Amino acid sequence: MKQDPEYEDVMNERTEQSVAQSPKAYVHVDECGVMGVGTSRVMLDSIVASFEHGYSAETIQQQYPALSLEEVYGAIAWYLAHTEEVTQYLRRQQAVWDQWRAKAAEQPSPVIQRLRALQARKA
Repeated sequence: MKQDPEYEDVMNERTEQSVAQSPKAYVHVDECGVMGVGTSRVMLDSIVASFEHGYSAETIQQQYPALSLEEVYGAIAWYLAHTEEVTQYLRRQQAVWDQWRAKAAEQPSPVIQRLRALQARKA
């Protein structure tokens, strides 16, 4: 069934305007430099790890219901288009986590100290 050419022109123009006016950002960087997905607090790290473990976008979306399937696919596409940037970001994130672990090991909380003392008594 053939569409009216005028109708097609109007629809094509609307589509072009819509795309030009509202580009979607599937990955954002917060004030701490952490990459997040969509408007959620889900970190890109989590999506990348799941994707690299072979999970489908549908499975990842089930793991993170705060995300839409579109946001998951968008984040994966962004990751694939920016692999070097994401790799550097993940290295920085790992360094931050390593620093926090070292700090926590140096100054364990009182709860951890009590648990270790109880464990030592049992041994």
